Amino acid sequence: MTLIGHSDAEKAFLEAWQGGWLHHAWLLAGPQGMGKGAFAARVARFLATHGQAGAGQAIALDDPGDAAAGKLVEAGNHPEIIQLARQPKDKGKELARNITIDQVRGVIRRLHLSLSLGDWRVIIVDAVDDLETDGANALLKTLEEPPARTLFLLVSHSPGRLLPTIRSRCRILRFQPVEHNVMTAWLHELRPMTDRAELRAIVAASGGVPGKALALIDSDVAAMEAKLLAIAAGRDPGNRLREALAREVGGTSNRARLELVIDIVPGLLARLARERPVAEIAPVLAQWDRVQRTVRDAVRGSYDGSMVGFEIGNCLAELAPKA
Repeated sequence: MTLIGHSDAEKAFLEAWQGGWLHHAWLLAGPQGMGKGAFAARVARFLATHGQAGAGQAIALDDPGDAAAGKLVEAGNHPEIIQLARQPKDKGKELARNITIDQVRGVIRRLHLSLSLGDWRVIIVDAVDDLETDGANALLKTLEEPPARTLFLLVSHSPGRLLPTIRSRCRILRFQPVEHNVMTAWLHELRPMTDRAELRAIVAASGGVPGKALALIDSDVAAMEAKLLAIAAGRDPGNRLREALAREVGGTSNRARLELVIDIVPGLLARLARERPVAEIAPVLAQWDRVQRTVRDAVRGSYDGSMVGFEIGNCLAELAPKA
């Protein structure tokens, strides 16, 4: 389970554990792909493989602890680690839209059983944003009267949309974007043969989100950037480059390419703004706003990839030097 950065979150949890005042519910908040699920899994493994904290004990979340318990965790068979997430629909690959009330009730029934192994039971809800309304209310009742020696780890990509009463029952750990130099070093370690300029482009496009960087590293970011910059450099008379871009990102089979463009463009516009005189920055910012509106409207609507790609091309063409 990969996790980079977020040392503050690890320190906060371990200080609470060592001090003997571990809060019963933790809300892990931040953008999707930040590593919150990996952090929750590490915490669950740590509690499953360690007993009570010792005074002044220096330890890290990755400390191996009890070997037998660790093997159960790695095999996914530890009885006191319970995962709550969306399930596949009709035995297929597509996931259900929500975590259902029946799933929550099933977990609550297990909470009435005595611990069979170790000192803690850990409930990971990934993501708590996916709970049905009835499921959220059922979880809230459990958070208000939590069983002893039970820890809830609630992963949230949009904490502002949760019930305020759920947020109020939790200690919040906020996962911030990872610093550029840390991300660059991490990606270089993963793919040492990748060109440094390509790594910098990936880090810029990822916005400091490790999961997004992993998705981008196997994409040809440099080639796509070159296509977008060509539109911004030459105004694309006759729409040839924009039409090619629209074809490349259109259709459901090309959704990954469209998402790559959406990820790249904000960083590309920021770079163009930095390279231009102060008097010429305003038009770049205007197109940045236009791109954001285009993406936002597309997500709310039918999400026509060709249309989004062509409109992004229009935004870039507006920045080309006037003849």
